[in-house]
Amino acid sequence: MSEFNAIDQKILRELSRDSSQSNLHLAQKVGLSASACLRRVQALESAGVIKGYRAVLDPAKLGISFVAYVTVGLNSHTKAAQEAFERAISRAAQVRECHNITGTVEYLLRVEARDLASYKFFHAEVLGVLPQVQSITSYVVMDSPKDERA
Repeated sequence: MSEFNAIDQKILRELSRDSSQSNLHLAQKVGLSASACLRRVQALESAGVIKGYRAVLDPAKLGISFVAYVTVGLNSHTKAAQEAFERAISRAAQVRECHNITGTVEYLLRVEARDLASYKFFHAEVLGVLPQVQSITSYVVMDSPKDERA
């Protein structure tokens, strides 16, 4: 499925906004019958365009009030060092996203913590003790006027 027409784009946009809506409601919004809409959604799923569905959680209601983006530079640029770092990060519950990036550092992390003290513990006792880590720079999120992550 390499080409998307206007209807497919509408379906994707609507599901991105609210993936819990019923097929009937989605069909009405995009101007299709329920059966035609279901076939299109299933085709998008089969093609891997729609990788899954998830709930969007309210961090504040979960006790998360601190978010930071953290860049990490490694002290070795080998595949083994990257794999070891990625394994360690995959076990860190505070890390919600990990991206291998280009530039002066190797990784960009999105870290969520209960508060500054919890983040300080993560910074010093989880991230800071990894033998592959050479540099850590934190960017604290003050507000998110636009956030389309699902």
